[in-house]
Amino acid sequence: MQTTINWQEIEPEIRMNRKKLSKLESTIKCDYSNINGLVIVRDGYIAYEKYFNDKGQDDVQHVASVTKSVISGLIGIAIDAGYIQSVEQKVLDFFPEYITTDQYKQQITIHHLLTMTVPYPFEDWHEPLDVLCQQQDWVTYILDCMGNEGDLGTFKYSTAGAHLLSAIITRSTGKSARAFANEHLFKPLGMKEIPDFQMGAYEFDDLFGKNVQGWVHDPNGISTGGWGLTLTTRDMARFGYLYINNGKWGNNRILSENWITESTKRNSNNYGFLWWLKEDADLFTYSAIGDGGNIICCIPRLNMVVAIASEFMMQPKNRWNFIKEHILPMMHD
Repeated sequence: MQTTINWQEIEPEIRMNRKKLSKLESTIKCDYSNINGLVIVRDGYIAYEKYFNDKGQDDVQHVASVTKSVISGLIGIAIDAGYIQSVEQKVLDFFPEYITTDQYKQQITIHHLLTMTVPYPFEDWHEPLDVLCQQQDWVTYILDCMGNEGDLGTFKYSTAGAHLLSAIITRSTGKSARAFANEHLFKPLGMKEIPDFQMGAYEFDDLFGKNVQGWVHDPNGISTGGWGLTLTTRDMARFGYLYINNGKWGNNRILSENWITESTKRNSNNYGFLWWLKEDADLFTYSAIGDGGNIICCIPRLNMVVAIASEFMMQPKNRWNFIKEHILPMMHD
C-alpha cells in the first residue's frame, strides 16, 4: 500500500469505471455547480482529479468547518509530543488566570470539547457566532459561556468549543495552531506553508467567503479553531489520506494510530473527535465537513478519500449523497 499519495497520473480505468466517469463532469456542472475541485485517492493513487469554475490544483479554498478536524489532528500531535497530558486534562488547567468557583465548569475536559459534549447557552444549531466575533477576547467569552444551560456529556455542536481547543494548542506549545500545524502537520505532508491572515472585520464574507485567506486569527492572535483555514483540494486529500494510512506519511509518523482510532470510534452521537461518523449499509465513513459543501470523506474499507472543495453557498446539495450516488458506483472493488 502507498504510504504517500502518488500524484503522477495513472490510467483512470485502473481505479474507476471509464463509462461512468464520463458522466461525472456533466453531473457536477448541472447539479453541483459550486464544486471547485474534486480529488479522489484510492490505495495511495490519484483515481480522479478535476477542477471547475476556472479553478486549478494550486487554488486554495476556505474549507470552513473542515478546520475543526485539522484542529483535532493538532491536539493529537500535541498529546503525542507531550505538550498536553491527555484528552482527560481539564480545560481550565490551560487558563489559570480565569478564576471561577463553578465546579461544573471545572469538570470540563479536552475530551468534552473534541466530542462536542459541552453545554452552552444557545439553542442547537443556533450558535451566535456574530456575537463571538464582536468580542475583543474570544477565549474569555467562550469560557464564560462554557458549561451553562445544559448537561455535560450531551452533544451540542459548537464552533466556539473548537476555538478553545486552538487556544489550548497555543497555551501548551507556545505557538499558534497555524504555526504549530505548519511545522508538525502541513510541512511533513508536503504542503506549502499556510500564511497568517489578519482580518479587518468579521462579517459574512470574512466568515464564509472570498475574504478568507491563509488562516484567520482572533483579535489576540489565536488561530480560529472552527473555520478560517484555506487549503487546496490536494491538501484536503493529503490530510484525509494521513488518517486512512493510520497516521503515517512516507516513513514519518505524524499521528499515532491510537489517536486516529479514538478520533473515529463509532458512538451514539455519530461524532468522533471533530469528525462526522456515518454508517450507510455496510459502509462506514468518517468525514471532515464544512459549510458550503466542503468535505474530506474517508472510506476505510475502500482505502479511499474523496476531497471536495466548494465555493460557499447556502444549503448546497448533500455531498454524501453525491459520493454515494455518483462516485462509489464508479469504483472497481
